[in-house]
Amino acid sequence: MSMIMAQVSLYPLGVAELSPAINAAAGEFEKQGVEYKTGEMSTVMWGDDEKLFGALRDAFREAAARGAAVMTITVSNACPWPGEKSAR
Repeated sequence: MSMIMAQVSLYPLGVAELSPAINAAAGEFEKQGVEYKTGEMSTVMWGDDEKLFGALRDAFREAAARGAAVMTITVSNACPWPGEKSAR
């Protein structure tokens, strides 16, 4: 087990409404109990690497089930958790 932080952005392609794919992906984070904070352009999540990678996989599957999508992910084991001042 390793504790990590990830920043993820999801881009549904060729659809009039972006929300269904994005909400489906975020629903996976909720369902799997991942701690996350949504921003204007991306979502930051943190916790156990197995849990996060599983949630990211399932979130992409949910988004892709609604059409073409691109997901960008940056992962680090050196970023501070929200509210912390220094890196791990």
